[in-house]
Amino acid sequence: MPVISLHQFRFFRVQSLLWLLFLPSMLVAENDLPADSTKTHTIREVTVTEKYLTSEVRSTTPLQILNSKSIEGLNVLQVSDAVKYFSGVTVKDYGGIGGLKTISVRSLGGNHTGVSYDGITLTDCQTGQIDLGRFSLDNVDMISLNSGQSDNIFQPARLFASASILNIRTLSPEFTGNKLINGKVSMKAGSFGLLNPSLWLEGKLNPKLSASLSGEWLSADGKYPYVLHYGNSAKDLTTNEIRQNTDVHNLRLEGALYATFSDHENGYLKSYYYQSERGLPGPTILYNPENSSKQRISDNTFFTQAHYEKEFSRFLAFQANAKYNSGYMHYVDPTFLNIDGKQESTYLQTEYYGSASVLYRALNNLSFSASTDGAVSTLTSDASGFAYPTRYSWLSVLAGKYVTNQVLATASVLSTLVHETVKNGKPAVESSKLSPSVSLSVKPFADQDIRVRVFYKNIFRLPSFNDLYYSQVGNRDLKPEKANQYNLGLTYNLSISTWLPLLKLTIDGYHNDVTDKIVAYPNKDTFSWTVMNFGKVAIDGLDLTAETTLQPCKKIGILLGTNYTYQRALNVTNPTDGDYNNQLPYTPRVSGSGKAGIETPWVNISYSLLWSGHRYAVKQNYSENRLPAYFDHSISINRSIQLKNQLVHINLEVLNLLDSNYEIVKWFPMPGRSFRATVSLKF
Repeated sequence: MPVISLHQFRFFRVQSLLWLLFLPSMLVAENDLPADSTKTHTIREVTVTEKYLTSEVRSTTPLQILNSKSIEGLNVLQVSDAVKYFSGVTVKDYGGIGGLKTISVRSLGGNHTGVSYDGITLTDCQTGQIDLGRFSLDNVDMISLNSGQSDNIFQPARLFASASILNIRTLSPEFTGNKLINGKVSMKAGSFGLLNPSLWLEGKLNPKLSASLSGEWLSADGKYPYVLHYGNSAKDLTTNEIRQNTDVHNLRLEGALYATFSDHENGYLKSYYYQSERGLPGPTILYNPENSSKQRISDNTFFTQAHYEKEFSRFLAFQANAKYNSGYMHYVDPTFLNIDGKQESTYLQTEYYGSASVLYRALNNLSFSASTDGAVSTLTSDASGFAYPTRYSWLSVLAGKYVTNQVLATASVLSTLVHETVKNGKPAVESSKLSPSVSLSVKPFADQDIRVRVFYKNIFRLPSFNDLYYSQVGNRDLKPEKANQYNLGLTYNLSISTWLPLLKLTIDGYHNDVTDKIVAYPNKDTFSWTVMNFGKVAIDGLDLTAETTLQPCKKIGILLGTNYTYQRALNVTNPTDGDYNNQLPYTPRVSGSGKAGIETPWVNISYSLLWSGHRYAVKQNYSENRLPAYFDHSISINRSIQLKNQLVHINLEVLNLLDSNYEIVKWFPMPGRSFRATVSLKF
């Protein structure tokens, strides 16, 4: 057991006292809309459609949502593909199905973006980033992105602890009539050896208990053609090559048990297993593309998580969460030049996590919440002299929310305490910090759904275990990377008639200041790096989104949507440096996406577009470091056929329709034109 310092003891004691003081007043039910406190009305069951769309314009912070129907029209395979259609998002994609894919929101970096899976955060204490390429869309009901702090104050403290949160919500059991079993079996096949069978089942065990099971296998050789350019001029040499070491074999299994004890009490228990064996495609090498990389990586990830929620009265609600996570990684480079003739490492990370939250509804329009989370994270490795770090984290948050038809306001204060121990060497310094957040949305006109919103959030991200303890690179004196976020926006929602049921517009301008930025740079050679706090970044941006649905006649519907992002993300560390006021690497000044779809009784057609302006591969904005702009067009045709109690769905897709040979990361070419077919059966 680690020795607790006097400073720790005082900090824990203050947190405990605050918790005890606020506990009696925080035990509440979450219901932020005005309710009738004197009468009880019983109404028949109703079905609400398009329930997500209006919440995007009513949010005090930018909120973007893709439901399962929207995802179907985007020609996407994994979560990493879908999030590219959110404004303000940069996905660093190393090419191919098995390549690493991480998300950065508003140029703050992947470590500042939290990822929530069914309400509980995913973690990777080794790198601090989540590879979104490992999450399928077959069992996903909704994906949403909060830039800033969510308006939901009744949630774990960890969901207050990131600059942005990507929420992934999976399908939960739903049954109609006397039906006890629902299911879906599907098969995807496509270019580059893609085979992707999947199965999803849900069953009603009794009136209070149901279960679900889903699984899939994905394999591909990933050998796609590309053009290797030996210069930037059109007259320079080019050769046609085949991408190597891009094969991938993934297995995903999920099982869950859902309990509805009463109308006011529910919970679930979910287990997740992911296994992957894949090649790591390296950067293309001029005159030697066949031997660009032979590195291999194997992953095994398992977690089990539980959620329990109870509403004691209209004033009182409580929820608890628990999670165990284990992640194993084996990496080998058989071409590494050392005495062993290879470089091989294994890493095992584990985490134990618990959370408790309560909410008190003081008035019809006013509620408060308190949450506290605790976690213990460890990382072990077979590397010589490894530190074997253990991190103890305690997060607590107090939050409030006020809501009327014209005003929505939230405020919160997050307290973070982190203590670390190691077996070898000295541990990182103890971290403790208070992080405030405040947001406001106002509807100035009673007869128009126009809202003005503003928010401020102060947040930080801790150095990952790799930042602190990685052999010959880590710096154990690193400070947390701090960020201040400011946002001013306008939202508009309009429904004119049956032929124009929806028009949604949002515009948000923002400014982010980042200090003590954690930066890795080469020292005496490319194998010796140093990690330090010295970076300062100033980020200014503008996000625009527009979406509309048209219904020119009863049986035909048309969907149109687009978003546009402008980001000026500059390094303002040192005015004497050559890269001062230069754009951050891989951050385009302008980018966006578009989608269009038409639904008919006979066939549905969907079109999607991703585009990006030029970017720079390194921090010096020289012309030789610039990556050109690109456009990626995709189209799909699908049809559903009802067969008694089964529904057959057929989907044909053409991806990267114009066969654009572009790179998101320099020397990592993306696949050109490809084809994919899906056949699924729902029963």
